[in-house]
Amino acid sequence: MKVRKAVITAAARGARLYPVADTIQKALLPVIDVDGLHKPVIQIVAEEAFSSGIEELCVVCAPGDGERYTAAFTSLRDNLLKSYQDIDWAKEEAEKIDHLLSRLQFAEQREALGYGHAVYCAREFVGDEPFLLLLGDYLYVSDLPGQRCAAQLLALAAQEECAVSAVNPTIEHQIGRYGTLTGKHLPSQVGIYQIDKIIEKPSLSTAELELQTPGLRAGYYLCFFGMHVLTPAIFGILQKHLAQGGTNVLLTPALQELAETEKYLALEVKGNRYDLSRKHGLLRAQIALGLAGEAHDETLTTMVELLAEANNRKAK
Repeated sequence: MKVRKAVITAAARGARLYPVADTIQKALLPVIDVDGLHKPVIQIVAEEAFSSGIEELCVVCAPGDGERYTAAFTSLRDNLLKSYQDIDWAKEEAEKIDHLLSRLQFAEQREALGYGHAVYCAREFVGDEPFLLLLGDYLYVSDLPGQRCAAQLLALAAQEECAVSAVNPTIEHQIGRYGTLTGKHLPSQVGIYQIDKIIEKPSLSTAELELQTPGLRAGYYLCFFGMHVLTPAIFGILQKHLAQGGTNVLLTPALQELAETEKYLALEVKGNRYDLSRKHGLLRAQIALGLAGEAHDETLTTMVELLAEANNRKAK
């Protein structure tokens, strides 16, 4: 199964990041990437997709945000070429932005009807093809040199010719933040499960009764990682849910229905996800990217210095 297209959902304004998200889209917040360059968050997410073999990209955004994203990236490219003439890294970065702009489309979510509705807004872009789904406020750091988290997911989808969701074993006190699932291990395949049941942000008591997965450490559950490879069948399911008239259409119940109608796997991705909308999420993501990239030594030194300064202040 060849996956050429990716969808990034970025329509929410980011209430948990108020007041900064009231003046700038959270997906345009600057972060230092593993290559040591400052980039908007959404560019880092897009490069995760492109580096994994994706050819076309659609951002689901709020009305008017498409023009804002385009203007921001165009200005960034032009400033790079103007301010850093004849400098190789600036030329390379400008080329990356040109590549992004040439492969980028937008789909507006005109009403805030939930995450499932946001995904449904990309149906015309996706057409009848499978697609990679990413979140505009999650950053990912792979544990495998040279293989991005999205690339791990896409490789399994191509091998098994089916939908695949990325998961991480997650400690029980955190499962209320994520879609959580259980399934059966595929024979002779480490970290790959046939999905049986999915519940959105379950309580611990519900998870203990319904979502235990044999083989995981005690107190751990399989939680969504923030990326999926889905078949176009998901749009028919979402359309049915939207027709029921809900104001908050979730993706998770549609994924449960997908699991009941076609082959659908979960993969334990070797890496970590960082939710930028959580408290200190941007800080955690920045430290993780710094430690994983060219600025590893500088990041580590800075952390040690800050800890020493904090201890000195306490000692006074």
